[in-house]
Amino acid sequence: MRLYYEFHGQGEPLVLLHGGLGAIQMFGPVLPSLAEKRKVIAVDLQGHGRAADVDRPRSVELMADDIAALIRRLGLRRVDLAGFSLRGGVALQTAVKHPEVVGRLVLVSTPLRRSAYYPEILAQQAQVGEAAADSAPRP
Repeated sequence: MRLYYEFHGQGEPLVLLHGGLGAIQMFGPVLPSLAEKRKVIAVDLQGHGRAADVDRPRSVELMADDIAALIRRLGLRRVDLAGFSLRGGVALQTAVKHPEVVGRLVLVSTPLRRSAYYPEILAQQAQVGEAAADSAPRP
């Protein structure tokens, strides 16, 4: 899997994961603010933004393995990892499956179980399929 990633700023590494159907650009002015004191590694995940899609399922567990592999490939020992919304699950799975590469974990707007969602959100998510993911804007 080839991921697209960008470096911003200097300091301790912080890997930043976008929300579902999003890309790095969804962080807008938050990214430069984080990069004032950290080396931010912003990642577009499988089939999002500028990252390729491959012939495999889009799963939280596989994307977690991708992030751990990226951290190792970049020669980083341990990073802080932040995930927004749906990709908070990727961040959490990365920490669970690969605790040796994750220092601090930040989950933003990330329900940890299905019952934590509002019913209206579940109904909306039920309408999102592969076609919606494929039509998501790309930079």
